Amino acid sequence: MLGWRTDTGSSRPPMDISLTHRLSYKQASLTVLVAFILGTLLSLIQIGVDYASEDASINREITSLLEISHNPAARIAYNIDAELAQELVLGLLRSPAVMRAEIIDNSGTTLAVVDRPAEQSRYRLFSDFLFGEKRSFEDPLYVSHAPHEALGVLRLEVDTYAFGSDFLRRALFTFLAGFARSLLLSLILLVLFYVMLTKPLIDIIRALSERDPRRDFSPVPCPPSHERDEIGTLVAVTNQQLANIHEEISQRREAEDRLTQYLAELENIVSARTAELKATNSRLTLSNRDLEEARRTALEMAQARAAFLANMSHEIRTPLNGLLGMLSLSLDGPLSVEQRQQLSIAHDSGKVLVELLNDILDLSKFEAGQLELEQIPFDLGTLAEDTASLLSQNAGPNVELTCLIDPHLPAQVLGDPTRVRQIVSNLLSNALKFTRFGRVDLRVGPCAGGVRIAVSDTGIGIPLDAQTRIFQPFTQAGAGIARQYGGTGLGLALTRRLCEAMQGTLSLDSQEGFGSRFYAELPLSSTSAASEWRALQGRIVAFCPANGGLTELLEHWLPTWGLGYRRLDSDASLGTHKADLLICDQSDHLSTLRKASPAPLLLVSAYGAFLDSTHSAELAPFEQLARPLSRSTLYRSLQQLLQPHEDHDEAPSSPATHALRKARVLLVEDNSVNQLVAKGMLAKLGCEVAVTGHGGEAIHYLEHNTVDLVLMDCNMPVMDGYEATRRIRQSGRWPDLPIIALTANALPDERERCQNAGMNDYLAKPFRREDLAALLDTWLA
Repeated sequence: MLGWRTDTGSSRPPMDISLTHRLSYKQASLTVLVAFILGTLLSLIQIGVDYASEDASINREITSLLEISHNPAARIAYNIDAELAQELVLGLLRSPAVMRAEIIDNSGTTLAVVDRPAEQSRYRLFSDFLFGEKRSFEDPLYVSHAPHEALGVLRLEVDTYAFGSDFLRRALFTFLAGFARSLLLSLILLVLFYVMLTKPLIDIIRALSERDPRRDFSPVPCPPSHERDEIGTLVAVTNQQLANIHEEISQRREAEDRLTQYLAELENIVSARTAELKATNSRLTLSNRDLEEARRTALEMAQARAAFLANMSHEIRTPLNGLLGMLSLSLDGPLSVEQRQQLSIAHDSGKVLVELLNDILDLSKFEAGQLELEQIPFDLGTLAEDTASLLSQNAGPNVELTCLIDPHLPAQVLGDPTRVRQIVSNLLSNALKFTRFGRVDLRVGPCAGGVRIAVSDTGIGIPLDAQTRIFQPFTQAGAGIARQYGGTGLGLALTRRLCEAMQGTLSLDSQEGFGSRFYAELPLSSTSAASEWRALQGRIVAFCPANGGLTELLEHWLPTWGLGYRRLDSDASLGTHKADLLICDQSDHLSTLRKASPAPLLLVSAYGAFLDSTHSAELAPFEQLARPLSRSTLYRSLQQLLQPHEDHDEAPSSPATHALRKARVLLVEDNSVNQLVAKGMLAKLGCEVAVTGHGGEAIHYLEHNTVDLVLMDCNMPVMDGYEATRRIRQSGRWPDLPIIALTANALPDERERCQNAGMNDYLAKPFRREDLAALLDTWLA
């Protein structure tokens, strides 16, 4: 701040501080400024008081003049003496402030009038602004013994400048005197501040600037009479800092000496290390060459693996599509019981093979980091019920499969329905595989942060030492498990990885011989509240075990739908309970129940255990449902049995029935077996089908015929599906024509490749009739 340095001799002297930069000047100027402002305010107040007094004095003086002239003017007006009136007004005009004087009698006649011009001055403008240019006064004339008898009027016009000029002189003097006082005060304060503050500080600055800060650490002398004030404190703090600096410099010099010694030792160490590093660098160069060679080899192996997976997927899925398709078409025809059983076994075995292939491909996607998850809304409760229904045929005859959906589960959640279905399917298939007696329960409900899918069974259980091992690929709990129960050991490993990919967890609670419980907690956010069901009316009596899955399902949902519910252990106590509907899980009790009550009967039995039509007719009104019961199926049955004469709407979560499709579909497929399979499925779905063998034939057919949708195989001779789709899109003749890819390549980049070629959707082989129907519903709406 002071503008000099202490490390060179060429800096300017420390006292070379301009007046305006000195602390005494700043202090004096600030004090004078405050005093000037206060003096100005006081002067303004004094002038204001003087102004009010002067303004009032004008009126008082003129009023006094009128009072003096009242009686003479009244006698003049009474006598109507113009000569005396003239003398009176001339006398009034001698007053410096009077500009005009006039006497008027009671008839309005002017007896005498005199005036003179106003005094001119360059300061008159200020006076006129403050007091007005002139003022007029009137005094009614009357005699004292007749105050109510008007004799006339005495009028005066006053020039206010006669008074205002005096006021302006006084105001100017007031301002000048205040300014002079402020100036004198500033000079006095400047001298005082310099003597008391600036000069001692300059002495201290001089003492500091004249010493070498690296060598001279003697104390700075304190100015006299300042030992106990702020300046003395400043000197004491400065001396303390100088002492600290001296000590720090001493320590640094010692440290520099030690550092010089260490540097000498370090140079010796560096020389030795340098030689070692040269040898190490030579070895690292050789290692890097080996690593680069290994990296190229790994990349080549990964490319070869990807190519192998793609070829394997294509080569296996193509015949599988023909196999499963033909089996599905055959099962729709007239068959004997033995033939249908044999074809069903072959069809189920083919589906197991497809699931195994899908698991292997999914694991390869995980390892390659290519698994992509969708984020779309879907009905988790319906998805779980549909999956349980599809797997119910895998349940043993002595196993009760139950799907329990929490009533508070949101109607829609956000996530990947395909991968969630895969998790449910793997956990449920695993439980059904290892359970021969008892129950398998699938429970779905909300939890903190998302949803919880729990699968519990009463199967063989898992030993404690094997509970971590079973989540490894191709690994099972024991060597005899695969031999006795089958399986590859991929399901649980894939399920855990799917849960982790969704930021969820998969946990296990099991004891050997007492069953297992798997819990999948997934952070699926809710997009809507729980489903609303229309209330039903009626009293339900159920005959089922207290520890059964059917009992738990009915206890959950019947009160939710507004129905009265009662469970009985035997039909002997039915007479004491009035029921609108009877529910039973044992067909042996149906005849007894029909004799005991005319109420409608609802039988819940295992998959495939249906009564013949003759027996069903004898029990009417009667309906039979298979386990596991879905909410929508149970709700519709209750509606029909409790309210048989009413029209019923679909339950909130029931799927809409597919209407017959009368669409014209062009199938582009080179494999004759796949042509037969796809054509048969499309025909059963109500479509008219035209078949071409490659992309060139497809374009030629489109130029001469109209179609509603194209099913395009990707790998074909002459012209493949990608090139054919690109040419169709580039022609611009069919901009809205849906083109669906049929491909046996299920790797993740295949879908992107199809979309880049211009295809609208993607269907992997082998496909089911349900998958094909869903695509037709989507693109032929």
